[in-house]
Amino acid sequence: MLCNSKISFDLLKWRVTIPAMCIFTPSRLLLALALLAAPPALAAENTKPDVIVEQPLGEERPADRLNALFTQLKRERDPQAAEGIANRIRLEWSDSGSATVNLLMQWADKAIAEKRNAAAHDFLDQAIALKPTFVEGWNRRATLNYIAGDTRKAMADINRVLTLEPRHFGALAGMAAILTESGHDSLALKAWEQFLTIYPADRNAQEQVQTLSEKLAGSRT
Repeated sequence: MLCNSKISFDLLKWRVTIPAMCIFTPSRLLLALALLAAPPALAAENTKPDVIVEQPLGEERPADRLNALFTQLKRERDPQAAEGIANRIRLEWSDSGSATVNLLMQWADKAIAEKRNAAAHDFLDQAIALKPTFVEGWNRRATLNYIAGDTRKAMADINRVLTLEPRHFGALAGMAAILTESGHDSLALKAWEQFLTIYPADRNAQEQVQTLSEKLAGSRT
């Protein structure tokens, strides 16, 4: 059964409107797992107000570390080695730089594990309000909205993730899964192809591209 509401989103200049889905299927669980690929937010040791600290000369900035990791990820062709790099990227994403936001993310993860979705949603809303540029806050809320069956809100959060971090391969995988579920195979293929430009050694993405390419080729004959 589908809802009457519809959602619209942009994917790399392609625009489509699809019905918002209100059912939970095995494929929805796979998407939830894909979006939750990032590790839990780092535990905060205290909740003191954030203090701006100048970057010591010669110390690598988080953005520089992330850029270097993405360069390594794009060059790596061994799936196991690439997964190790991807996990390091996820770890970088999981740290907001704010003890308060990190603590809220930790509480949200605990609430999700205990299936207290309303509480988790509240924690994530607070984390996003405190730090709107924190990519993983939006990504985690996209996962939660998807688990709850609200595809419209999940897609809106995914769009926000990709606006802040176009290289977020987890969000691209989530978007591709939603597109596949809703029958938009051509757009799903484009999303997976974009994923592979960032993370070329991922075997699941490679298989998805092959499957969708063969399906689309067959539909044209």
